[in-house]
Amino acid sequence: MSLTALRPHLKPTLLLAYPVVLSQLGHVLVNVCDSVMVGQTGKVPLAAVSLGVSVNTVVMVLGLGLSMGITPLVAAADGQRDVRQLGRLLSTGVWLCALAGIVLGAAGLLIAPLLGHLRQPAEVVRLAAPWVRVLFLSLLPLMVFQGFKQFAEGLGLTRQAMYLSILANLINAGLCYTFIFGHFGAPALGMMGSAWATLIARILMAVLMGAYVLRAARLQPYREAVHSWLRPDKATLRRLIGLGSPIGVQMMFEMGAFSFSAIMIGWVGATALAAHQIAINVASVTYMAASGIAAAATIRVGNLRGVGDAYGARQAGLAAYLLAFLFMSSMGLLLVATRHFVPHFYNHDPTVVAQAATLLLIAAAFQVSDGLQVVGLGALRGLEDVKVPSVVALLAYWVVALPLGYGLGFGLKMGNIGVWLGLLLGLTLVAGVLLWRFRQHSAVSVPPPAVLASH
Repeated sequence: MSLTALRPHLKPTLLLAYPVVLSQLGHVLVNVCDSVMVGQTGKVPLAAVSLGVSVNTVVMVLGLGLSMGITPLVAAADGQRDVRQLGRLLSTGVWLCALAGIVLGAAGLLIAPLLGHLRQPAEVVRLAAPWVRVLFLSLLPLMVFQGFKQFAEGLGLTRQAMYLSILANLINAGLCYTFIFGHFGAPALGMMGSAWATLIARILMAVLMGAYVLRAARLQPYREAVHSWLRPDKATLRRLIGLGSPIGVQMMFEMGAFSFSAIMIGWVGATALAAHQIAINVASVTYMAASGIAAAATIRVGNLRGVGDAYGARQAGLAAYLLAFLFMSSMGLLLVATRHFVPHFYNHDPTVVAQAATLLLIAAAFQVSDGLQVVGLGALRGLEDVKVPSVVALLAYWVVALPLGYGLGFGLKMGNIGVWLGLLLGLTLVAGVLLWRFRQHSAVSVPPPAVLASH
């Protein structure tokens, strides 16, 4: 990997990535806000949020992954200047996302009553069940937002979603403060207040993102190319499902592994589950930042591939790898330095804080692996290579990581530390395999003459 060859791709990738990073952080900062504020009410509500997020995330990421199939197709069509296809992708993509939001939300509502069968502490289940139901209702507006967002990002328009995510998070924080603690004349709803705040914020995000895409002057040609919003183009729908569903399945395998790890930790007790929620919440912030770089990799690789520049697509992917490595290495060092300080923002129970600090040390260890695996997924999506990564995720997380975590956590009595060590191995395996896969799948025999001349 030549730094000289990568240098032209670093700035364009950064310019695309930083708005996506802030936008992606919007998803996770909702949970951060919920966890921080709910944690002030006690460790049992914090443990209930952990259980609720774990269950909701497994369903949510299936929809998010489905929507991510829009971006590489839009990037490729934009590279070919195919306005009619872009119009079909806009209407069909939003239609598919809205339908997915309805189906997944309904499925989630059926899952909520089953929480009691997960062998979690009874007081945790009692608080988590109604909280999860409201959160599942918010999947419809979230998926509509995703449909418009992924289309705009495929065109390289990444700042608008960033602005909306920042606005929605400010509103969510204000509503959480109001509803959880009962300020400004509102009733004190406790942890349920955070669920209602999330629902309202996501409805606002969907309305504003849709209004931007449908009214933006630059997007007018694509909007005029849309024939019908009620009858999606069948060929485009098949392509979106064919590309997006493996992404969703891969994300479900990955996030499902983390969610099941939370369930296993819940078998240890509410204290261990609260500590897990703190550590995973902090680690998810850096992960979503890396996923922004991955989204930029999808756009850059997909666009360059669309114009027939295979060598440029490869270098763009490798440039994203380099950026993720540098960023996540820095975040790992930061987590090591602040691991005893950060947990106090969530909860003041000494046992919870001590356990969370230990888990943050493991989180620091898997930062690089986490960043490289998500960028690998993004770069491969730009190549429309999505099926093999799903198989890799299934084997690494569910055949290796979780059984190992269970063996260490309960066989060797290491508790939540053992479960996290299993996750560390799973992330490392996925990162290594996907890097190899991208290098093989993007290989070109000879670089362009201009690149050869620069050497």
